[in-house]
Amino acid sequence: MTRLLRWAGYGLVAILTLLLVAAAAIWLISAQKLNASVAARPEHLAQPTQAQLADAPRMGRVLGCFSCHGEGLRGNKMFDQPMIGTVWAPNLTQVAAHTTDQQLAQAIRQGISDEGPPLIIMPSEAFQHLTDQELAALIHMIRAQPRSGATTPEPTLGPIGRLGVATGRFNTAPVQVARYAREEPAGVGVQYEGGRRLAALYCSSCHGPSLKGQEAEPGEMSPDLMIAGAYDLAAFKTLLRTGKPASGRSLPMMGPTARSDLSHMTDAEIEQLHAYLVARAQAATP
Repeated sequence: MTRLLRWAGYGLVAILTLLLVAAAAIWLISAQKLNASVAARPEHLAQPTQAQLADAPRMGRVLGCFSCHGEGLRGNKMFDQPMIGTVWAPNLTQVAAHTTDQQLAQAIRQGISDEGPPLIIMPSEAFQHLTDQELAALIHMIRAQPRSGATTPEPTLGPIGRLGVATGRFNTAPVQVARYAREEPAGVGVQYEGGRRLAALYCSSCHGPSLKGQEAEPGEMSPDLMIAGAYDLAAFKTLLRTGKPASGRSLPMMGPTARSDLSHMTDAEIEQLHAYLVARAQAATP
């Protein structure tokens, strides 16, 4: 019995040692990915028109700048689950005070912070589809916000969050940018290119690079946007303005996103997007 207990103790020590080694490996791999220095490409910023400058606050709403970073872009706690992590969307009025237009552009379209490391939970994979003029207009809008509030805390990740980063289930923004550049929504004709760009810009962060659906939040799957092909224009407008689908059921992700962000889309944008999604669905039907 004594020998058996001794060997059981040895086994327990071995298991605990392996667990500690695995935890240390996960922490080191995730830290390497989160703190990696990413070489940013120079951004080209074109002078926006007066109409684009005037429209930038509305576009900022559609893109989720205000729902993520808070009113006035003063920062906002956007994710807080102890085992996964706590992530604040930074106070952009403070960030803009010490960064150049180039650095802001690289953060927006490439997902790279002004200090070099990659950003997390920043939808640069979609924002890479902004035109040079739209990008410049958004930066002008950010700088127009009065500087106020405190600098927000740095992100912190719990063990599940660290595991997700280490295994590639949770990627940094530059990794997402590269992935989305390889997998874009399918083209269905030159007449629908405007709607295709809007789908990549407004929809792909949740529905995936090719709009086929993905795990948009832990445990929450977004659908393939082929489903949108079944909506007529009136029902589609209602969905984007109110978050209410034709079935009338509650949509936990789409509902809040539609009301806070997508409801600011213009009728012309909705019509372009709908035309593309219907054509995409029809092209996939045998």
